[in-house]
Amino acid sequence: MVCCVIHGCSNNSNKNPGVSFYAIPTVRKCEGKETEELSQRRRDLWLARINRLNFQPTPHSKVCSHHFATGKPSYLHDSTHPDWAHSLKLVGETGQIGKAERATDFPEKRPRKGCVMARYNRVQQRRTQASGSGSVAQEQDSPGMNNTEAYSEVVDAFETVEEDACTSEVCSKIQADHQRLLTDNITLKCQLATEKLSMDTLRHDEKKIRFYTGLPSFATLMVLYNFIEGSLTDSIKTSLTKFQKLVLVLMRLRHDFPEQDLAYRFGISQSTVSKTFVCVIHVLYVKLKKFIFWPRRDELLKSMPITFKQHFGLRVTVIIDCFEIFIERPSSLTARSLTWSSYKHHNTIKYLIGITPQGSISFLSKAWGGRTNDKHITENSGLLELLNPGDFILADRGFNIQESVGLKCAKVVTPSYTRGKLQLSALEVEATRKIAHVCIHVERVIGLVRNKYGILSEKIPISYLVTSGSEIAVIDKITTVCCCLTNMCSSVMEP
Repeated sequence: MVCCVIHGCSNNSNKNPGVSFYAIPTVRKCEGKETEELSQRRRDLWLARINRLNFQPTPHSKVCSHHFATGKPSYLHDSTHPDWAHSLKLVGETGQIGKAERATDFPEKRPRKGCVMARYNRVQQRRTQASGSGSVAQEQDSPGMNNTEAYSEVVDAFETVEEDACTSEVCSKIQADHQRLLTDNITLKCQLATEKLSMDTLRHDEKKIRFYTGLPSFATLMVLYNFIEGSLTDSIKTSLTKFQKLVLVLMRLRHDFPEQDLAYRFGISQSTVSKTFVCVIHVLYVKLKKFIFWPRRDELLKSMPITFKQHFGLRVTVIIDCFEIFIERPSSLTARSLTWSSYKHHNTIKYLIGITPQGSISFLSKAWGGRTNDKHITENSGLLELLNPGDFILADRGFNIQESVGLKCAKVVTPSYTRGKLQLSALEVEATRKIAHVCIHVERVIGLVRNKYGILSEKIPISYLVTSGSEIAVIDKITTVCCCLTNMCSSVMEP
């Protein structure tokens, strides 16, 4: 049977099965000097609060859980916790609560001898002046008794004054500490508010907006927020505001932060981050996909860059190329073979992208497996249906689509081949140089999208490629949103 060693406590393991008992802490001498000193101080405090006369602790000496605020002692290094030592129902054998602890924590202050003697001399001087010569003579006949009484009176008065001064000093110290804690608490709350990515904290910090979202200014961010705010729903129970949901998604697109990292930043769970991301991406896709549009012929003619006018006149409509995004390795052998790219030597998905001569993205296909060739994607992506008779398409050597484009009475311009030739003629070299000079712009656009939105430069999870019914895959929505934001916020070429 285990019993509690606190005086007056009758708890034991037989009578109180639901009560826990904790041994008196020992001194840890093998864990460093700091741990040894801390454990020694904790053991001394426990013994002082047990407050038993001539108490010698043994390994079987226990303190029950009724003497702890939380029902159990705290961790050794958590010295500020109220249960670092037991503090409830501490009645010692002398009948006084906490006497040993107060004697340890606040040593009794004794009046200094010089102060007492000075007070004693002043009292004696007043008595001498008030009582006259007869009284002085009488006091001199029995100096011992009067001196002792006066000295005791002065000591009692001084002790009373010292006790009041000590109490006042402690109260003043407590008030000062309380005020300091309140000030520190307000300061920490202000610092915490500035760390949160809310509308108020981002309003005057353009650098933070550009770093986290990729948008050029707070005004652009607010335009985007006001444009989609009505479509954002509260179907997911979370503490985030609509503005914070948008910022979370932009941060994930911009830097590809892990979901757990975003959960720590916004104070939510990882599953909430995942659900919020998918939900907001769907809203952004629906609201922003109209920013990728095929321009009219008159719009292209009004803003045609000089470089294109010099080399190809006013007939260039689109510059096309394909870009690939790495994905996780599928478990299905069929999917693994369809997404394997011999060019990247990795499992990828491929998109056909088209830009106008002015540098804006005018076409983006759906995702195809990395194994699909460029010709098949072009003929089945819907690009040819947008062409008008007389349009020029600039493309790389891999786009062998002259026949398909010719059926639309349009023309595709690609660099010359050296296949079957020793070298290119001077005319072919010059034509190839002109084409390469303008086709590089589509590579710049692809590089801009990749650099601005890091999620397209990392491996995409397989879950983003899975679709249900007619639902568009999440990766298609992500790629479309990144291209739309690029159209909104920047221009690669100057007209």
